[in-house]
This record gives sequence, C-alpha cells and structure tokens, in this order.
Amino acid sequence: MGLNDKQVNKNRNFLQSLTHALSGVYSLVSTERNFRKHIILAALAIIMGIWLRLNTNEWLWITLAIFVVVVAEVLNTVVESIVDLIVGYHYHDEAKKAKDVAAGGVLIAAIFALVIGCLIFVPELIQKFNVHL
Repeated sequence: MGLNDKQVNKNRNFLQSLTHALSGVYSLVSTERNFRKHIILAALAIIMGIWLRLNTNEWLWITLAIFVVVVAEVLNTVVESIVDLIVGYHYHDEAKKAKDVAAGGVLIAAIFALVIGCLIFVPELIQKFNVHL
C-alpha cells in the first residue's frame, strides 16, 4: 500500500487490527475533551481505591463502573462522527435526536458510576476517618 492509499478492506492480521484500535484510542484521547475528563476521574478512582485498599469485590464494581462510562463515551463519539458524516453541518431533527440519545447514554453511565463510587467509597472513607454519623 502506498502512502496515499487508504485501506478500504478488512485488516490482514492481528497487528494491523491492533494498530487501528490504538489509533482510535489515540484519536479519542487527543480530540475528545469529555473522554479525557472521564479518564482523569477513572485514574482518581483507582488511586483512591489503592489508598483505601479496596477488596476484590469492590474493585470489580469500580472497574465495571469505569468501563461502562468509557464504553458509553466511545459509542457517543461513534454516533456523533457518523451523524456528522451523514448530515454534515446541517441541522436535522433526527440527527439531533441521535446525538442527544448518545449523550444521554453517557450521562446514564456516569450516574451509574457515581452511585457505585458513593456506595463503595463513602463507607470506606467513613471507616478510614472514624466518622460517626
């Protein structure tokens, strides 16, 4: 394949698939502000989990919450990109609906993560600091 040729068929092997996947992750990190915010919040949750010495069950829930938000953000970006590709920069009610629903999915995932974080971290913090309610 020459420098100006673009791939239009299936990947030839795992390494090529992996390269494309990593390119997609790089694109998310470099162009999507909200994705970067979610990654920073995930890192803070991981640091807090290490500090609080969460058990395996707690880590499973925290990990699930992080991945649900990340996947929702990925799908939101896919929807936005496809809608923009189809309608360009013209307003269309159905395009707005698709983007709003995708963003709503991210919001629902973030609320799920917040609930999980509160259920796990608040009791751990209360115990750590011996706060009596």
